[in-house]
Amino acid sequence: MEFNEFGLLPPGDYILTIPGLKESLLVKGPGNGTPWDSKWRLYLVEQLEKMVQQLWNVGITEIYIDGSFVENKAHPNDIDGYFECDVRDLETLIRELNIGEPDKIWTWDSRSRRPYRGYTKKQLPMWHKYRIELYPHYIFGPETGILDQHGNPLLFSSAFRQTRDTFKPKGIVKIVK
Repeated sequence: MEFNEFGLLPPGDYILTIPGLKESLLVKGPGNGTPWDSKWRLYLVEQLEKMVQQLWNVGITEIYIDGSFVENKAHPNDIDGYFECDVRDLETLIRELNIGEPDKIWTWDSRSRRPYRGYTKKQLPMWHKYRIELYPHYIFGPETGILDQHGNPLLFSSAFRQTRDTFKPKGIVKIVK
């Protein structure tokens, strides 16, 4: 795994376990003298591990991470991602996830978003606790609010495989047990 000339993972799905992610370029850095905040990146992966375990505990296995964490950026703000689920089970899923989460952070209700100092975007409770945002992805569910270069709505599976500003294709990491 290496970054391309645009500082992105080349297009494709990179399959990693949590221990593999901790030992990967994404945490350890490119090793070419580029400044790299390995300590912060490791902290983010340790936070991700807690959320991924909660998803695994309720039977979710298709989990993907993206955002600036999987780019050649020394200090990403957070980790973004999504997981695949059945939209008909979303209410049940939220209830089950929050049973195992003492702070009940599993929600995507926009009314639950709160400001964070220095940020213009209000953040979800999961972000405030873990600095991670994982969204449910389902083919026949609501749109993501992310548009392609032509203004068409994208599902997470497409939106997370390209940059938001230049629409360059990029890789994504799939987390496996």
